[in-house]
Amino acid sequence: MIKNYFDKQFELRYFEMNEFGTASPTTILTLLEETAADHCHSINYSLYQLEEQNIGWVLISGVMQMERYPSYKEKITIRTWLSQYSTIRGYRENIIYDEQNNIIGRAKGLWVFFDIDRRRPVQIFDDIMEKWSFCNVESIDYNISKKIKAVDNSDYESKFKVNRYDTDMNKHVNNIRYLQWVIESVPEEIVDNYYLHSIDGRFIAEAHYGQTVISLTKNDTKDKSFIHSIKIEGVDKACATAKSTWKKIETRTYNNI
Repeated sequence: MIKNYFDKQFELRYFEMNEFGTASPTTILTLLEETAADHCHSINYSLYQLEEQNIGWVLISGVMQMERYPSYKEKITIRTWLSQYSTIRGYRENIIYDEQNNIIGRAKGLWVFFDIDRRRPVQIFDDIMEKWSFCNVESIDYNISKKIKAVDNSDYESKFKVNRYDTDMNKHVNNIRYLQWVIESVPEEIVDNYYLHSIDGRFIAEAHYGQTVISLTKNDTKDKSFIHSIKIEGVDKACATAKSTWKKIETRTYNNI
């Protein structure tokens, strides 16, 4: 039984829809982050209060798996909790429910408590761990610590300039932007006829404002699955790696305003 959880309800808005009238993957990732931020706020450690102490939470790995994406005006509830802590990091679990209480998605993330100025992890405040507590139930049985090998020879590539709006309050590229860059290098035939069923990512190094990043995608051994890397142009090391799987879109529902 899940305990020590926090629930947040959302009604999906028009600008969060894709061309098929359902929420985009980046919308869902944004709502997951908003839920985590509200969970922080609920114990009087909002992200802005932490920033005043030059502290923030940084995502270093995570997985999201969606059975379906919600439609325009649909209400969903995201349930989140911490399944375990170490001195400097915690595993955040998430389950996404529709209005009938059916599970439509799951996500898990490994977050590090981070000194923004010194760019290094710091010890999580005891008060935060006490107020959140934890529940060792997992939302998804998946190892998000396993390394994902970077792409060497890609089948598809796209390039992007890192702009100011790509960075977050911790002054590095927001993880949602990495997902957008990954999807942009996926073949158009896949994006037009399939939906993102799962994305598993690792965040390795920072990309900064003004740099150019390259999104590299390679066909995986499994059908309709891919391996991805985000690299800074002129630098051999990847700053993020990922794996994605896609499922056929069975029906398309367009919502009228």
